[in-house]
Amino acid sequence: MFVLVLVAYVLGTFPSAILVARANGIDISTFGSGNPGASNVTRALGWRKGIWVYLLDAGKGALAAGLGLAVDGRPAAYWCAAAAVVGHMFPVFRRFRGGKGVATGSGALLVVQPILAPLAVGIWWIVTKVTGKAALGSVIAVGFVPVGIVLMDQPRWELLAVAGVCALILLKHTSNIRRLIRREEHSLSHN
Repeated sequence: MFVLVLVAYVLGTFPSAILVARANGIDISTFGSGNPGASNVTRALGWRKGIWVYLLDAGKGALAAGLGLAVDGRPAAYWCAAAAVVGHMFPVFRRFRGGKGVATGSGALLVVQPILAPLAVGIWWIVTKVTGKAALGSVIAVGFVPVGIVLMDQPRWELLAVAGVCALILLKHTSNIRRLIRREEHSLSHN
């Protein structure tokens, strides 16, 4: 199990946003929020490049959770999902400075909760489209996920696992939440 979780963590460290931005002549750490994620790449390079980053980040979460599920069942899938999200947020290869975990988490969620994941992504899309604020969409969608687990009457251990990962993602959004309160949060538009 330890090796499986370690592999999932390393998968999570794959720097999708950095590689896509670099391939397009941009150091994403110096642009906008400096966050290596799909939203900041969208601001820097437009929706198409942002969607590529989202798909790559979601893919590594799905791959990690799927690996855990295939090798050792649902508990391992959740451990590997969490490890991939932590790897994305705190990559050892980049001095623990990573993204916020939303895309990676959504990919992992697709494997462990295939009904809930599209609903959460839909909520993100609607809120982001209406407000122009990806961070607000992320906070609301991530907050919805544990509620969805309760409504779907999933086992308590799955609720605790999901709530833990969601809490970590929300903690990573602390600065965004402060900016949203002050009405200073960046819009999700191509500059």
